[in-house]
Order: sequence, then C-alpha cells, then structure tokens
Amino acid sequence: MEIRVLRYFLEIARQGSMTAAGQTLHVSQSALSRQMKELEDELGQKLFRRGSRSLSLTEAGILLRGRAEDIVGMVDKTADEFGAMDDLQGGDVYLGCAESCLMAHIARIIRNFRKKYPLFRYHIVSGDWTVVLDRLDRGLLDFGVVVEMPDSDRYQYLELPGADTWGVLMPAGHPLAGKRAIRAEDLYGQELICSEHAAQADIPRWCGAQADRLKVTGTTNLAYNGSIFVREGLGLMLSFEHLISPSAENGLVFRPLEPRLESHLYLIWRKYQVFSPIAQRLLDAFCAE
Repeated sequence: MEIRVLRYFLEIARQGSMTAAGQTLHVSQSALSRQMKELEDELGQKLFRRGSRSLSLTEAGILLRGRAEDIVGMVDKTADEFGAMDDLQGGDVYLGCAESCLMAHIARIIRNFRKKYPLFRYHIVSGDWTVVLDRLDRGLLDFGVVVEMPDSDRYQYLELPGADTWGVLMPAGHPLAGKRAIRAEDLYGQELICSEHAAQADIPRWCGAQADRLKVTGTTNLAYNGSIFVREGLGLMLSFEHLISPSAENGLVFRPLEPRLESHLYLIWRKYQVFSPIAQRLLDAFCAE
C-alpha cells in the first residue's frame, strides 16, 4: 500500500468524484480508477459505492479513510520534522488543547518564541481529554494541554500557572441566576450540559454522592456550541469561567459553584518522545517559564 495511493483515495473521498479528484491531483481519471481498483483488490474490500454522478464510501471505505488520514498525517509530520532539522529558523509543532482561559499562557510563550524563530508554525487541535490523548498516543501531536493530572507512567508534564474556576452558564432570566453561587442541591431536577469527562470526574469531585441526583442530558466538548444550546433552552451548562463571556447580547450569566471547584492545566508529552529540533526548543521555552 503506497502513500501516494492513499493520498489519491483521500482526495476522491473528499471530492466524491474521480473526475474532480483527478483535476485536483493532475492525474487522469483512468489512472485513478486503476489505482483504486488495485487498492480494493489488495484489501479485498469494495471502498466505493458508485452512483450515477458521484461516489460514496462503503463501510470499509469509511474505515480506511480514518486510517489513511492518520497514516498520511504521520508521514507529513515526519517529513516536516526532518525538513526542519537543518533549518532552525522554523518548523512545525502540533498541539492538542483543552478549552481554557489559561491557554493565554501558552499563547504568550509561542508569541515570544516566534520572535526568535520567525518561520515557526503551530497547529492547534481543540478537544477534550480523550481527543487529545488519543492523538498524542498515535504520534499525531507533539504536546497535549489537558485539565487533569496526567498518568506519570505514560507522560511527562509541566503544570501551568493559574487555575480554571467551574460554574454554571444559564439564561439571565433563569430562577438560579439570582443566586451568588450554585450548590449541588440547586441543580436537582435541572437538565445539565457538560463534557463527558466533567460528568465522569469533575462533578463527582465537586459534590460526591450528590452527583447521582444530577441529570446530565447532553454532553459537548466545545463550550461555544454548548452555550448555543443553553440559549435555546436545552439546559444549564457546567463549564469554566471566561470561556463564554456573559452579556446582554447573548442573554447568559455565569455563577460559580459552591463549594469552589477548580481545575489546573498541564502541558504533557509522551515519555521517551524524540522531538524535532524546533519542538525541543519550544519545550525548553515552556520549561524556562
């Protein structure tokens, strides 16, 4: 299985058309068709459903697309790393980051780092704990930024300064908006939105056995999307302060939890990881802070 053929497959999957993919790749339709037939023969599976005007992926094709994206991404990342070994003016670094106002600390370090290495490029993937660790473990990221103490047997880490404060985002007209802070019993009977990780770890850490009496009816890994659901009356969102700015325009207010609940932010990387030169220098910059 050649990387070139996987790139062809991914472009066809994106375009939904051999003809359109061929124009983008500057490869004839007949050549693409032949390559895809050989790929299907090699895998022993049909990858495409052929309609009158377009192509769609079979179940096997969907599986291959996920694998091919990882493989091609890893190849491109490796090529970038080797290409940057003799060019310490720049290079590419990949970070997977949780949503947090503490990301400003990361941003300031990168801003100063780019003054010294003007050709440095950063690529940020936003996601929750599971998304970041999955991509880090598969070698698609150089660093992760997460809001839970990492497993020290698998990862090395730096704790970043500051802490995020938990609270409840709700419509300004909600009965709980008049409270100074929100206790667990205030949320009994309320429909709640939060991340899956918060439901499994942070809420029990806050209210212990009372967590069983709270009703999480929706989960999200992006606060902005969750805030839209709050505005539309689908529930109250447990989230960090400052991720969404309450205002008259969005009609939302934020109230902290009581007792106070905080989360810390950690920069993590795999144990025994070998970094590209630019990634190592960025890590040195983080460690120097």
